[in-house]
Amino acid sequence: MTLPSELEPTLPPRDAIAPSTNGRREPRSFVPTLALANFGVFVAVLTPVMVSMAFKLQHITANATEATNALGLVLGVGALFALIANPLAGRLSDRTTSRFGMRRPWVVGGSVVGFLALALIAVADSVAIVLVGWCIAQAALNAVLAAANATLPDQVPEVRRGKVSGIVGITTPLAILGGSFLVNLFSADLARFIVPGALCVVLAVLFALFLKDRRLDTKPAERFGLREFFGSFVFNPRKHRDFGWTWLTKFFVMFGYAGVATFLPFYLGDRFHLDEQATVATILAANAISTVFMAVSSPIGGILSDRIGKRRPFVAIAGLIMVVGLVMLALAPSVPFVLLAQGIIGLGAGSFFSVDLALATQVLPNPADTAKDLGVLNIANALPQSIAPAIAPAIIALGALTPLGGYPTWYLFGALVALAGAVLVYRIKGVK
Repeated sequence: MTLPSELEPTLPPRDAIAPSTNGRREPRSFVPTLALANFGVFVAVLTPVMVSMAFKLQHITANATEATNALGLVLGVGALFALIANPLAGRLSDRTTSRFGMRRPWVVGGSVVGFLALALIAVADSVAIVLVGWCIAQAALNAVLAAANATLPDQVPEVRRGKVSGIVGITTPLAILGGSFLVNLFSADLARFIVPGALCVVLAVLFALFLKDRRLDTKPAERFGLREFFGSFVFNPRKHRDFGWTWLTKFFVMFGYAGVATFLPFYLGDRFHLDEQATVATILAANAISTVFMAVSSPIGGILSDRIGKRRPFVAIAGLIMVVGLVMLALAPSVPFVLLAQGIIGLGAGSFFSVDLALATQVLPNPADTAKDLGVLNIANALPQSIAPAIAPAIIALGALTPLGGYPTWYLFGALVALAGAVLVYRIKGVK
């Protein structure tokens, strides 16, 4: 994976970490390979979250209630590992002095470890082994995301970040669709976990090979002790208010989005009495429709945001559209209505993902800690995936006592949380 030295600029320690775009365009290969790397990671992470983990746990547990509780446990604890790994790996990549570059070792190493962890889940015969495997996979694959996405402010001028963010953002729905296709294609748990993991490795290595990574030849003078370790997960919200409001906005919107995906297989079986094969086919159709809507809103949102020079309205509108979709999903009278609701959610999510990353890069507290700060922001992605599965069984159980039912109550709760995110974005004052 060694690239010619002229493609890996060696800079003084302070400048090596700071963005170096200086108004010039990013390398031609950067955007497509970054998008492919994100696609690979999201296929590996989201395929289990969306579909395959639920069926894996159904196959090794005694009944539906045990499977639901196990799913909440595995995804909740695993998301905590993602929460820790993302900012920590980001901060460590800011300090990495490898001759292969600052980001590349984390991209390649994380993808390989993630693949091995997914392979462990594939052959697991107990919830405990699945839990261990998923925790390792979440930590490793989030390290890849932290390092890969930190290259965006490294490489891309601020005026083009909305467009690039939109292109990268569309990889999320494409990954969901691709993962659903793989689960529909393979009936065995082994292939449902190993194939997404292998795809992640291939695309991550491809990105690393083409990345004109930056080298940090001198180790930063600041030591990395316990204080710095715990500092990887926090920031001063009073000093950096815009960053704090950005974090909360992302957290609330992602809570609504993450809550939908995790329990959809159980929702379809409970409300419409679909078997596993019909459920997988329905999820594939829902994700295909969602992807089409996302494919429309994601690039358009990013380009319009750059042209108009505003980020907040796009985030707010995206959140409101997702709220409408969640309410429709909660009250869906039939499977076709579920498909339409998923399309509406995809329309909102596409706009959100296209602008969210661009907005985030404009409120970072410290240019010298780009990957660390993006990692802290990514906690807002990971934390809902931990909290949502943890509290969902209780809300579903309480909802079952109401005329609406358990799962509709859960989706309405997610709609309220997403609505809060759409409103809070206007607390950000430093970005239009």
